[in-house]
Amino acid sequence: MGILDNFFNNKSTSTLKEKSSLNWIPLTDIKQLDEIKSLSENEPVAIFKHSTRCGISSMVIKRFENSFNEELQNFKVYYLDLLSYREISNEIAHIFQVLHQSPQLLVIEKRKVVAHASHYDIAQVDLKKF
Repeated sequence: MGILDNFFNNKSTSTLKEKSSLNWIPLTDIKQLDEIKSLSENEPVAIFKHSTRCGISSMVIKRFENSFNEELQNFKVYYLDLLSYREISNEIAHIFQVLHQSPQLLVIEKRKVVAHASHYDIAQVDLKKF
């Protein structure tokens, strides 16, 4: 079982919601990148790229999730499982001109990347300023 099972499995969804305000949006179709660009015209949108087999990535995603509070509850964060959807990750790198890393956070606003970080630097991205 991968990390998505922990995030989106019906049994754990209620537990997850009790722990944070973050509502992950699964990024599973390359067509969603157009949706992300369109949404970013009116509000910032984030993409979190995660490797389900990487210990660092697992630690970073837990810290990222724990940093969410009620103030950020409406911030849209797309979750990309890199092992299952590598082609989407490659397209993200191409479209937004950001070298692929894992884990990686990209903040998109007005169709452009306004912030990005990888590994432990993700904790330094202040989503409240967007």
